[in-house]
Amino acid sequence: MNGLRTRYPLAALLKIAGLARSTFYYQLRALEAGERHVELKATIRAVYEHHKGRYGYRRITAAIRNAGRMVNHKTVQRLMGELQLKSLVRPKRYRSWRGEVGRVAPNLLDREFEARRPNQKWVTDVTEFNVKGEKLYLSPVMDLYNGEIVAWQTARRPCFELVSNMLKKAVTQLGTRDKPLLHSDQGWQYQMSAWRRLLSANRLRQSMSRRGNCLDNAAMESFFATLKSEFFRLNRFDSIEQLQAGLRRYIHYYNHERIKLKLNGLSPVQYRTQLLAA
Repeated sequence: MNGLRTRYPLAALLKIAGLARSTFYYQLRALEAGERHVELKATIRAVYEHHKGRYGYRRITAAIRNAGRMVNHKTVQRLMGELQLKSLVRPKRYRSWRGEVGRVAPNLLDREFEARRPNQKWVTDVTEFNVKGEKLYLSPVMDLYNGEIVAWQTARRPCFELVSNMLKKAVTQLGTRDKPLLHSDQGWQYQMSAWRRLLSANRLRQSMSRRGNCLDNAAMESFFATLKSEFFRLNRFDSIEQLQAGLRRYIHYYNHERIKLKLNGLSPVQYRTQLLAA
């Protein structure tokens, strides 16, 4: 009917169609609105696919705004519903508790997960992956200033070298004045005297969660949940080597590309770089 308006009077067309004028204009506005969002829908889909379904509407909104386009988060949420795009989700982790096999440190972090500067507060833990019956263990350390994974190490067994080699990599990132607090759970590796000596030699203070209280290390728990849901459960792996290569790519993506809303829509590295440039 809209196409025929240039050749025939609208009143006559409405009479033939038995359509009210208000209904016609309502449908016309709806059609124009749909056409108006064609480009935005394409942008939303492109961001969603680039991040492999890891972003929900809030992060997609932030990514579009970072690219210089103002958009309402409710519009993005509605259009994602129309496009049937949904971010994907989470479960279960390796437990390293074997009783008190060494010395338990006090909980100095005390759930204060905010840091005022880089290398002030670090958290660490170990998680397990299973690929066709073969296991791989990951030990990362995260900076609570920006959520950046400072260093990480993998091994086929949850041995002491897994965490010690990770820490040796991490301390190479420290400046001469940096003395971070390093928080972990009460895993057997972190109770060992060799671990405490390594911390002391590099001027790190030790902190531990209370036994059986995962919320005391919630920041690292959150990272593991994100890693499993956004990377491990979205892919199929034929070998441990393939998993290791994927972890390398994902952690680089997590540090350099994946935006965090609490970092003003920046990735961890962008946020840290912005501080240094200020």
